[in-house]
Amino acid sequence: MRPLVIVPTYNERGNLPVLTAALLRIPDAGVLVVDDGSPDGTGDVADALAADSNGRISVLHRSGPRGLGLSYIDGMQYALGTDATVFCQMDADLSHDPRDVPRLLAASADADLVIGSRYIPGGRTENWSKHRELLSRFANRYVRTVTGLRIADVTSGFRCWRRELLHRLPLDQIVSNGYAFQVELAWEAASAGGRISEVPITFAERQQGASKLTGQVMIESALLPWRLASRRRTQTRDR
Repeated sequence: MRPLVIVPTYNERGNLPVLTAALLRIPDAGVLVVDDGSPDGTGDVADALAADSNGRISVLHRSGPRGLGLSYIDGMQYALGTDATVFCQMDADLSHDPRDVPRLLAASADADLVIGSRYIPGGRTENWSKHRELLSRFANRYVRTVTGLRIADVTSGFRCWRRELLHRLPLDQIVSNGYAFQVELAWEAASAGGRISEVPITFAERQQGASKLTGQVMIESALLPWRLASRRRTQTRDR
């Protein structure tokens, strides 16, 4: 197993050194930082970390339209050009605990996609308001109801992919860009027949920096499940 952890960044210069130091403690793991033109100099921090990593950290500097989905698509396409066999994705803000990565990697021995889940037994959130947790649980139930996906935490962005499955996905056709990207990619994984499993994680509120959640992102997230459901009906009719 040759794991590569993909970390999209936008204004995460304070968190990135802490995260990469923890990830480099994982044997044989590489790190790909995908910086989205951060105005706070995160890209420069990433370059300095890469220069001091003996080749274990790579940096992809994006230009053009910004967004989480676009960053991940560019990062995944770059990663498929490496010799890594398993690709993990996680947030740079330390809300995902890097100590959980080995558990996700271990689970990928029997699954094509492993999702770090807040909403299966053993999973939880930390330092969230009751309102935010209720909203997140509702969003997941909403997505499952509309799309038919059988994933408890379909909005989670903490995942590990086996190369074979990620290679089969139509990355260049993904249309969502905000947090809905996670839902669309999970839907594509299920549609491709991927074996999907979940392992429990603790999701902690970020300690520094600002959330990227906007009204536009929320609207996209609300509309995407209906587009996916419509796409499934079309695919079924065309068979």
